[in-house]
Amino acid sequence: MAILAVVHAGLAAAWVGGMAYSLFVVQPKVKKYFGADREGREMLTAVIASGNRWKVVGLVAAIAVTGVGMLLIDHDHWQIHAIKGLLLLIATGIFWYVSWRHWPQRVFATAAELPVLQRRLVKLAGAMLGLAGLAFALGVVATHL
Repeated sequence: MAILAVVHAGLAAAWVGGMAYSLFVVQPKVKKYFGADREGREMLTAVIASGNRWKVVGLVAAIAVTGVGMLLIDHDHWQIHAIKGLLLLIATGIFWYVSWRHWPQRVFATAAELPVLQRRLVKLAGAMLGLAGLAFALGVVATHL
């Protein structure tokens, strides 16, 4: 159980940490570096995001599988784990939207549409980070009950 918990927490920390780093470090620095050059900023953002979709899908799947595995071993506080699962499901839904709807819109957006889409991505990323972070915090709480 301990090894499974460490793997589960490590995967969740990787997802939360990766999102936080992107949202609070990478994206602001890219925006600052490119300044008014929105096209250059958009091109670099697309390059950074390219190829990560399936890595995140695998990461989320591994988090889910290890979480279910831990729940099967220890049923205590299953309600907290159900909430964690629901938060993961909602965050995954947002990720699906960003990956399969939002990014295609950005790729084909006009210069006038880009600022709205860029602001929307920040909101969506913040929501994913909040949901995944709350699920991670609930996991920590569950181990101390």
